[in-house]
Amino acid sequence: MDFELSEEQRQVQETFSRFCDDKIIPQASAIDEAHAYPRALFDELGKLGFFAMRYPTTVGGLDVDLLTLCLALEEIARGSMSLAGCVTMQSLMGTKFLEMLGNADIHARLLIPALRGEKIGAICMTEPNAGSDLSGITTSARKVDGGYTLKGQKTWVTSATVADFFTVFARAGEARKLTIFLVERNFPGLHIGKAIPKMGVWALPTSELALDDCFVPDSHRLSREEGDGEALVRKLLAEIRIVTGALALGGARGALEEAIRYAGEREQFGKPINRHQAIQFKLAEMATDLEAARRLVHYAAWLKDHDRPHHKEAAMAKLFASEVAAQICDKAARVMASYGYSMEYPVQRHLRDIRFTLIGGGTSEILKLIIAKELSE
Repeated sequence: MDFELSEEQRQVQETFSRFCDDKIIPQASAIDEAHAYPRALFDELGKLGFFAMRYPTTVGGLDVDLLTLCLALEEIARGSMSLAGCVTMQSLMGTKFLEMLGNADIHARLLIPALRGEKIGAICMTEPNAGSDLSGITTSARKVDGGYTLKGQKTWVTSATVADFFTVFARAGEARKLTIFLVERNFPGLHIGKAIPKMGVWALPTSELALDDCFVPDSHRLSREEGDGEALVRKLLAEIRIVTGALALGGARGALEEAIRYAGEREQFGKPINRHQAIQFKLAEMATDLEAARRLVHYAAWLKDHDRPHHKEAAMAKLFASEVAAQICDKAARVMASYGYSMEYPVQRHLRDIRFTLIGGGTSEILKLIIAKELSE
């Protein structure tokens, strides 16, 4: 394959790199400390067309490939993982099933405005006893006249406090198989629960959610037929893993750039610490690992874009990128020593936030099982 970026891809990369330098980095600490949804920057990214990148022109999208989205996401995550998490949810998981399965009314009222950043979407899969194991989902959907009533508890719902609509997975029909529903915020029986405090990504709101006999009309059953939800979500998982790898690249790069800058300014024993071999080795290792991860993520995206088998490579990319990124952030903090432990420097934020990428898209243990299974088939 040819890793040379096209002129269009370079332009996208440069656009979001400038946006990161000019808009995100100067506000990143304030965004983090406010513990509030970064709506102003979210809106600006909507105007740039970020949310529409992976969608067809028929719904107002820009119809760009996955590799291009990864380039943009790396730049955003370099500045703020919280913001990157918010916009990733909006540009993929929070809206994709509406585009794939929604009717004309849903497209017009919810999807198209969401691709402009005017409405916010969220997805509800995880439950108190169901994370990586989709078979553990117990939320029920009971058929009634004109629709369904949904009952159950969801947790780790990203953007729940600000979302206008939710893609909900519940069990329906006699076979009790996963089915996908669209629940709008004003539907009776939908209740946003308590916020979940986290060690990182403080500006990415995460909450519990309850469905208490929430009525959903037939028009809002997104599944073409009852029970097709698991097959549909598995089609999207590879893309989720690849973009999570891109987020990891951005977070690690932000930490590495801080470590390089600091090492060039900090003097010990009469010279900048970047002239001491111990520090040089750390920086070299970090840069090498980051480049290797970038190549793996880009390769997985390229396979997806060219309709080639990519599920194993997507799992590998997410596994390697997230694990390496966590190591890079740790090494960056070590390079900065006591200042890497100080809340006044952004490295501590990168170190806290990067663990978000170890979880999203599947834990490392789950990914290893997936890769091993692919190897044995």
